[in-house]
Amino acid sequence: MQKSLKLALGSFLALSLALAGCGQSGGNATPPQTEQGQEGAAADPIALDIGMLKLTSSAPLFIGIEKGFFAEEGIEANATWFDAAQPIAVATASGSVDVGATGITASLYNMVAGGQKLVIVADKGREQAGYSSSALLFPSDSPLNSIEDLKGKKVGITQTGSTYHYMAGRLLENHGLTLQDIELIPLNNIKGLMEALKSKQVDAVLLNEPNISTVVEEGYGKVVAQIGDEMDYQTSGIFFSPALAENKDAAQRFLRAYIKSSRYYYDAVLNKENGEVVPGENYEEVVNIIAQYTDQEPDMIKKGMPYMDRDGKLLESDIKTQVEWYAKEKLIDQVIDTTEIVNTQLLEDALQSLGK
Repeated sequence: MQKSLKLALGSFLALSLALAGCGQSGGNATPPQTEQGQEGAAADPIALDIGMLKLTSSAPLFIGIEKGFFAEEGIEANATWFDAAQPIAVATASGSVDVGATGITASLYNMVAGGQKLVIVADKGREQAGYSSSALLFPSDSPLNSIEDLKGKKVGITQTGSTYHYMAGRLLENHGLTLQDIELIPLNNIKGLMEALKSKQVDAVLLNEPNISTVVEEGYGKVVAQIGDEMDYQTSGIFFSPALAENKDAAQRFLRAYIKSSRYYYDAVLNKENGEVVPGENYEEVVNIIAQYTDQEPDMIKKGMPYMDRDGKLLESDIKTQVEWYAKEKLIDQVIDTTEIVNTQLLEDALQSLGK
């Protein structure tokens, strides 16, 4: 079914339900609820294409498909695979996919500044104190002892304008340095970062899990700082195409399923006892689902699970902080009004309709 037809179907169904059964008007009318807080059986299925990467941070989407949370909301969730982050944002803005799930980068903000539209609606990964997600590493036998020692040194990142670029800049600023005090070395990908650290072509790198754990276990790198302990940072998000964001029925149904999936993930792999992360009841099941979708071994998945908000809530204020920082560093052409690209109300409405 073509995109316009899919979304038109969702709008027609929402309007029909509102007029025939709810006695309310407009797209904001509360849909009929079952005891579980889902839409009633009168809501026909809609198909949504979801652009994503084969990464652990896509876990709630994998869970939603495998556990039937999307199906419960009458959604046929079609995974559309990409090899890089930026094409997902482009595809979402153009409507080639309905939902995009990827990192929030300078390229995305430049795309928006250039007139393309999309809406960031939910969390898909963030840096949080007490959890290992991204970190700064030195070679294990480095003579350097602190971030302050990096002045005049080489620091490896993936690409200019990437989340790693942002983390490096903010981390340095927290310790009295700037990007001008170091030599920033773009190495294109994670494999390049790990090889450069191992061969000591750089003095430090930014890495994510499970690669942090791999480097430490293999003995050629040591963690100097966990990014989450240094700053709150919304690294990734769930994006809606403009058409989906305007289709309240379809948007609410997707987000209710996503919240259920996020809670399932959180309770399985991120719960803490006495300050330590402990496996939850569905830990092995979630690990195996992630392994199935990412083509990785379960033991590799277990090395590092990215932090996500249990209810899928965005760090809305951090989006503004990012835009201002990228503009200061001249990595985006202009400061954009983040209220035009962030919509947290859709998620709040979905949470309210779930009733818990």
